[in-house]
Amino acid sequence: MLQFFLSSWRAGFRSRSFVGVFALGVFLVGVAYLSASFSPRQPRTIALDVGLSGLRFSLVLFAITLMQDLVGREIDRRSVVLSLSYPVHRAAYLLGRYFGVLALTGVGAAILGLLLWLAVLLSGVHYDQQFPVALGIPYLMTLIGVWLDVAVVAAFTLWIASLSTVSMLPLALGAIFAIAGRALGPVADYVIKGADGQADLTASYGPVLEFIRWLLPDLSRLDWRVWPMYAQSPDYVAMGLAVLMAVVYAGVMLGLAIRQFSVREFS
Repeated sequence: MLQFFLSSWRAGFRSRSFVGVFALGVFLVGVAYLSASFSPRQPRTIALDVGLSGLRFSLVLFAITLMQDLVGREIDRRSVVLSLSYPVHRAAYLLGRYFGVLALTGVGAAILGLLLWLAVLLSGVHYDQQFPVALGIPYLMTLIGVWLDVAVVAAFTLWIASLSTVSMLPLALGAIFAIAGRALGPVADYVIKGADGQADLTASYGPVLEFIRWLLPDLSRLDWRVWPMYAQSPDYVAMGLAVLMAVVYAGVMLGLAIRQFSVREFS
């Protein structure tokens, strides 16, 4: 597994997607810095909010693009046969690729997180806002939450790549999954809690959304930005359950990917 991890690491740094997505992330951090000027009262809070959204978008795009390049494209080109010629189990190939992508996204999160931290500090330097942002442990934990979010999306994308016969399908479905998983929680809460008095909407779609919650992870539970933005103590139990959800779901996706990949024929 180590050799596939290292090859993923080297290929990731050499790929154009790493440079392109990193440049996009830097651009979005710049946008976050400029967005602070649109809020005369809470400039750092606005910059942090916009920056975290941009950071998550960049890292998700980076993860699914890398997974497409390192697994989906190798399968499509049949170059995966050369990788599987080593006397190792096929699971080692997938796990090496997966953890290699996670390591690369971790590096990206650290670099972009540091740039965003500097951008927030430089925002509104002459304004003492009422609710100061917390850029210590709360900010670090928020970055970890974003990274776990990306880890779940990457695991799903790997599963799709392990069974897909269409080269771009992992990239497309990975992006759809990232959007759906993030929107699921707010939409379900809105409908189940009454939908602003629309009882028919709640009765029609409430049970459907409850069922979907058993199939898709609620990635919005890994969004802990309120903690650094307003320095509010979080619900640690809810955070722990969100981490457990992410780990379990990613593990299930990896298990499905390994099972499918182990029986797949390459010719």
